[in-house]
Amino acid sequence: MKLLITGGAGFLGARLARTLLARKTLAGKAIDTIVLADLVAPPADLAADARIQGRTGALLEQAAELGREGFDGVFHLASAVSAECESDFDLGLRSNLDTSRALLDALRAHTAAGGTPARFVFASSVAVFGSDAAVPLPDVVGDNTLPTPQSSYGIHKFIIEQLVADYTRKGHIDGRTARLMTVSVRPGRPNGAASSFLSGILREPLAGVASVCPVSADTQVALASPASTIDGLIAVFEASREDFGGRTALNLPALTVSVQEMLDALQAEGGEAARALVSFEPNAAVAAIVGGWPARFEQGRSLKLGLKPDADFRSVVRQYMQDNPQAIKAQ
Repeated sequence: MKLLITGGAGFLGARLARTLLARKTLAGKAIDTIVLADLVAPPADLAADARIQGRTGALLEQAAELGREGFDGVFHLASAVSAECESDFDLGLRSNLDTSRALLDALRAHTAAGGTPARFVFASSVAVFGSDAAVPLPDVVGDNTLPTPQSSYGIHKFIIEQLVADYTRKGHIDGRTARLMTVSVRPGRPNGAASSFLSGILREPLAGVASVCPVSADTQVALASPASTIDGLIAVFEASREDFGGRTALNLPALTVSVQEMLDALQAEGGEAARALVSFEPNAAVAAIVGGWPARFEQGRSLKLGLKPDADFRSVVRQYMQDNPQAIKAQ
């Protein structure tokens, strides 16, 4: 089996690659090659594995060539994030819509030339949901809740969801979309996402660095740990068309927590000194974006795939500390 992971040098892409390499199989087939396409080269540990091939450069420019290679499966994770799309409209369109369309068309051309349609997993986002004046956001988002995105990023994700569904309907790919919750705790440096602070208020204090929270302590959010997110992507790939349930995007499981509960978990696992490093400085723009996202979800379809939300946020923090001991300051 030959796989492609776009955004493969990023945190989630690299973690997905490591997980797949450790599993050695996917959907019952041996994994021979994983191509990681990104703006930068794969991390050293992945590059050292003979099963990994790197493709470095803008995905928009690589799409046609990648399509000619032919893949059994594709995980499309590459994306410009929320704050980037709001600050640079053209960047968002190019990085998200234009790039995804080019990749889909390349895979379509491969199928038209006699290739088997690639199984294609698109990583969408709960940012497709928002409160519209005509369609208020319900307290609990169900599997059939109408997406009404209120940001450029959310609009892009929803448009790509529909493209994946239509290319699947036409037989060009075997597509399925998973809507990801905000992933926390992410290691490394902050990114340009409006939700970046939801990792920063844990990651930085655990490293002995001060962090600022731009929203109120009672703000509720829907989160998933990195491990749960990867489990969800793999389960969506391996699901049959019947088990996945049509072509409509599936919401991955969510753990609903408040910022205060996150900070309580930080103190419980990292100590009072770590908690004291977090301060509050309101940011209306970030609060508007994050506050517009749903915090509570039904778990119907994802439960049928055997997926469950994280048990509690304290266990999520503990998982981060175990996975990244080098990033934790001794308490």
